[in-house]
Order: sequence, then C-alpha cells, then structure tokens
Amino acid sequence: MSSDDFTGRKPFSEGETKTINYLKEQFMAVGLEPGNGESYFQEVPMVKITANAAPAMHVQSADGNFSLNGLDDYVIWTDKTDATISLNNDEVVFAGYGVVAPEYNWNDYEGLDVKGKIVLILVNDPGLNAGDSSLFKGKTMTYYGRWTYKFDEAAKQGAKGCLIIHNTEAASYPFKVVQNNWNTSRLRLDNRGKQEKLCDVIGWISGPAAKKLLAAAGKDSTLLSKADQRGFKAEPLNLKLSTSMQIKTEYNKSFNVIGKITGSKYPDQVIIYTAHWDHLGIGAPDETGDSIYNGALDNASATAGLLEIARGFKSLKAKAERTIIFLSVTAEEQGLWGSAYYAENPIYPTNKTLANINMDGLNYYGKTKDIIVIGQGQSELEDYLKEEAAKVGRVIANEVHPEAGSYYRSDHFNFAKTGIPALYTKNGTDVIGKDKDFGKQKADNYTAKNYHRPSDEYDPTWNLYGAIDDLQLLFRVGRRIAAEKKWPEWKTGSEFKAIREKSK
Repeated sequence: MSSDDFTGRKPFSEGETKTINYLKEQFMAVGLEPGNGESYFQEVPMVKITANAAPAMHVQSADGNFSLNGLDDYVIWTDKTDATISLNNDEVVFAGYGVVAPEYNWNDYEGLDVKGKIVLILVNDPGLNAGDSSLFKGKTMTYYGRWTYKFDEAAKQGAKGCLIIHNTEAASYPFKVVQNNWNTSRLRLDNRGKQEKLCDVIGWISGPAAKKLLAAAGKDSTLLSKADQRGFKAEPLNLKLSTSMQIKTEYNKSFNVIGKITGSKYPDQVIIYTAHWDHLGIGAPDETGDSIYNGALDNASATAGLLEIARGFKSLKAKAERTIIFLSVTAEEQGLWGSAYYAENPIYPTNKTLANINMDGLNYYGKTKDIIVIGQGQSELEDYLKEEAAKVGRVIANEVHPEAGSYYRSDHFNFAKTGIPALYTKNGTDVIGKDKDFGKQKADNYTAKNYHRPSDEYDPTWNLYGAIDDLQLLFRVGRRIAAEKKWPEWKTGSEFKAIREKSK
C-alpha cells in the first residue's frame, strides 16, 4: 500500500480506488464477511476544497506597513466553499489559547467581541508553557489544545479568521509539516444543508512571523506569557491584515472499508478494530525531488496489522462470541473524517458497541519490553492490556510526549466522543538489547525527518518483530472482550464516562 503505485492513497484520487479495492480483496481473502449489508464499503460524502492563496499577506500597523510571505511565514486555507475568500484590513486580536473550558474555569473569550476579526492564538494548553501542573492537565494536552478545537471555537465566537502561532514543542511537529498544506486540497464532510459556523480563513503562522506582528504592535513575547496565567485578558493588537484565496470545490464520495466476523453467541454486540488507509497523496517535492507521500508507517503499517488481527480471529477454533468488526477508515489525515462519519452514521448501534481498538503506525525497530497507552486513565481497556502484557512479561508505559495530545489525534477519538471505550497504543521505547534511549530516539527521528513527508517509505531492513508482539496483545484484548460477560467501562474522571452512561 505504500508503493508508488498507490500514489500516496489520497481520497478522491486513483490511489483511493486502488487502495479500497485492494483492501476489499484482502478482506475477502481473509474470509471476512461484508460489514455493511452486502457491501464491504461505506460511502462517506465529502467535499474537496482547494485554496489558491495569494503569495503575501499585507500588514497595516501604526508604525508602518509590511508583508508576510505565504509558505515561509504562514500557511492558510479555508473550510468554506465560496469562490473567493478575502481579508480586507481586518483587525487582529491576541486571544491567548482560544479556549473556553468551564471545567477548568478558563475562558479566553470572556468579555471579548471578535465578530469579523482575526484571532491570533497559541497552540496547546496553558499548563505546557507555564510549567504548571495545576493548569488544565499540565504537560499533558487536553482536547482544548488541539488546533481543530481552536478553529471550531473561533468560528463559534464569530471570528472571521483564526491564526495559530506555531511552536515545534507545543505542536509536536516542525513548521515544515504545516507547510505541506500550502495551496493543497483539503477534505471535509459534505455538510450541505446543515447550519455550520466556519471561519473564512484558518491556518498557522510561524514563530518568527508572529514576533514580527507583535513587534509591529509594540509588544513582545511577554504578551504570550501572560496567556499562561489565570485572569488573562485578550488584547487587540491594532494591526490589520489583508490577503485573499481563490477556491475550487469538488463534491464526491470517499469510502470506509469494512468487514466482519459474526459472533457465535451475541452477534448484535460488536468490537471494532480501526486503522486509517489514507495518506497525503502527491504534493510538494522534498529535497530529493520525491513528491509521493507514501505513508508507509502512517498508516499502511497498521492497515496491514488490521488484516493480521483479522486472520488471527479467523484462525480460532472456537468462534468469537461477539461480532468483530474490521474498519479501515478514510480521510484521517484530513481531520478524522472517515471515523467521524461512521460515528455519526454507525452501521452497528453505538449502545451495542463494546469497544474500539485503534492502530496508527506500528513498531519498526524491534521487540520492546513496554507498550505505550495513549491517554492513560481513560478506560478499563488499558487494564485489560496491562494484564495481557504481564502474561508475556511486558508492561504498559506512559506517553513519551503527552503534550502532543495524541488521544485526540486519531480515529478512536470519534468513537470516544460517542461514549464507546476506545484504546489507542503506541510503540514502546524500551527496546530489548538496546540502550534505554534507543526507542525514543527512533520515534523522535521519524517525527523530525519522515512524518508527513515523502521519506515515509517502506524499508526492507525494518525489524517488525515488535509490531507482531503489539498486534498479538491487541488481538488478545479483543478476544477477551468478545468472551466476557462484563462490558469495559470508562474510568471515573474520564470526560467520556457520562456520554456512555446516557447511551445505555
């Protein structure tokens, strides 16, 4: 799936057609039944929005005018489908983290009217930069730290635009990852006929460019630090921005691929394994001239893992008592849209779905003593995993980069939002026979050099024995859920527990 023949597996492309047909063939070869009636596909109506942004953004300030350069200084796009989007000397307001979080007694928009204005905001949560564990969850990102939340909240507040100041540590990836989005197409669910609040312009601004804006406003980085403190008040910057985008839209359908093994005793109760099949397609060439974003680890690896777990369940002499669903979703890279559509239009009732086990990127550097649980403390599924790991002499470990907010960045999140307990793991770092830092260095190196870049390609020297170990654990967790009378629950303190209880 990560070969050049699949052209980066972008939805609405020839790569999608090849990918979903390949997966259908593989599901059939494994012996899976169609998961959507008589079909292996679930249609996902979407719109492709291609923004052609002007090459510069003009800044008007009391001290004079200047321009920021597109791609180098900022990357913008839109979720709207108007033919032309423009900023015309629109005012800029620094709105801290752009968060409204009653449970944390935090509201960056309190007393602020941003209607028709551009909000400039910080990525992540106040606790990260402040180094204060009493703010939100300290270093561990909450959903309020995600850029997707910040765009949604800005739109809800009536802002015309939202620009997030990039910071590599807080975002968990370098600005060059953001630059991959310059003048490329993006996908969203087709929500025609629905009332949806959207900003005209959304995007990121580089750290150096943000400093230029602050300097033009007579401010410096101390203003950003104020946003980490309770009682922060948003400040107008007395700046005005102008730029434009020409928009092309294409309405079409992408597809989730779904197969199942019907349960022998409780066929109406299901466990769903997920992995997204999509990647970024063909984009800007890298320094070697390669323009195909192959997505070998992200996420052809876990899609292969989905097939292997399916083979595991098919090989059981005693059939699983509950139905096992294998769901390969589309458009994760564009905003988790395939899983979002399934969650909003479930083929199997939410209140009959016991759990979701999601995979996104498998271990390529060897066997590890540990396996990392993303979002520890959320559900009993991690307890099941811990017990299964102990049986084979392994342990579960905390996230290496909790500030990345990974629990809110992959497809399990859309299941969690509907109340379905969701387990998401990452590769361990304690590699057997290697120094303690070996695994972390491998992961950090991948993020810095290969994540969302054409260099994420299959390497025949990969050591996949660790991936096999992890897949076996996830298989055993699902097999246990399929056999036990007790359903897994959310833990006390999880923001998803109340949603589950209401759905029963």
